[in-house]
Amino acid sequence: MTTEIRVPQLPESVADATLVAWHKQPGDAIQRDENLADLETDKVVLEVPAPANGVVREIRVQSGTVVTSGQVLAVIEEGAAAAAPAKSARAPSPTAPPAATVASAAGASARAAAVAAPPAAGANDGKERLSPSVRRLVEENHLDPAAIPASGRDGRITKADVVGYLGRKPAAGGPQAPAPAAAPAAPSTAAPAPAPPAGAKPAPAARAPSPGPATPPTGRTEQRVAMTRLRARIAQRLIEAQTTQALLTTFNEVDLTAVSELRSRYKERFEKAHAVKLGFMSFFVRATIEALQRFPVLNASVDGNDIVYHEYYDIGVAVSTERGLIVPIVRDADGKSFAQIEREIADYARAAREGTIAIEDLTGGTFTITNGGVFGSLMSTPIVNAPQSAILGMHKIQERPMVVDGQIAVRPMMYLAVTYDHRIIDGREAVQFLVAVKEALEDPGRMLLGV
Repeated sequence: MTTEIRVPQLPESVADATLVAWHKQPGDAIQRDENLADLETDKVVLEVPAPANGVVREIRVQSGTVVTSGQVLAVIEEGAAAAAPAKSARAPSPTAPPAATVASAAGASARAAAVAAPPAAGANDGKERLSPSVRRLVEENHLDPAAIPASGRDGRITKADVVGYLGRKPAAGGPQAPAPAAAPAAPSTAAPAPAPPAGAKPAPAARAPSPGPATPPTGRTEQRVAMTRLRARIAQRLIEAQTTQALLTTFNEVDLTAVSELRSRYKERFEKAHAVKLGFMSFFVRATIEALQRFPVLNASVDGNDIVYHEYYDIGVAVSTERGLIVPIVRDADGKSFAQIEREIADYARAAREGTIAIEDLTGGTFTITNGGVFGSLMSTPIVNAPQSAILGMHKIQERPMVVDGQIAVRPMMYLAVTYDHRIIDGREAVQFLVAVKEALEDPGRMLLGV
């Protein structure tokens, strides 16, 4: 019984997808729920699982093709077994070949065995841990993941690692062996040329060949790599935001002494009680919601000539992945505890980096928080995640001398930035919003007590 493998139903906000990699080829056995192919959308990478055990009989769409919901990708035959390998050829006649032939055959057999032998244990252990975009580059260029130096978290290979490795990899055909040193010229045994007859002009000497073109300098290679769909979508949305909104940024700074002391005092007990670490982000989410409740226009969006005020708080938290920046949503964040917020953020970040996050987790949102401080940014102007109207930027915590009660003290300080759509948000509201965030963080007890 044959079964057609089709593109799964894509969400309403996603029109199509790109088939980026096949994990099986015609004739390969496949197990139920095993991943056949990766589909890359504007937001996430989707896997296409096999519906039953069987064998791949036909692939109808090649890698790199844009596909739509319901389109047939491949055909599998359920219950079939993969074809057995061909039997080895009959042994040759026992007549002994010449010694040179035996040596040549032995060398060829050794080379064939080296090619056919599976890699040593651990050589491909990390292949299943590759993100879809990295796996695609590795498979398209026939690379061994074990040979690529990894710089990602927990020893993972990033896309930049693969691109850098390709830039250092020798050209196809492998490195050429150095040319052997020239042998000393043997003494000539040819008879000397006869002398020209008297009065004859000597033959002109042969002209030396003109030198060839200069050898181009090494180390100046270039590579052209197509944008992933996610990167192209990010570029499109950023340009749209800057061309359709009147963006302006205002800054402030916050003293995180109280938050830092609170975290230090309770972080161990918090982790034991809730099985999640107490980070800074839950404090910022709660402080942001308190400020949004006081200045609801920053939680609004523009729809034509209307302003839509959202009376709920779906807070997007930007997460950086190998494929680009994505923004999972903590829905109804105003009704969640610190532990629930921290747990959702941690789960979303893990799923985003593993490429398993769902499209529904990235859809919607009324306000976004982004943290450039994890990369060392001291100050920046974030761009609004349209159709939202504002975004809060966190930055690096840096100890600086501050005047406190007339005395100079070293305090952990952070610059805050809010970029907003000036079409509906006035500067007064944006500044007061940022001051409200600052006050909530500098006195976190108020958030806990609801005062």
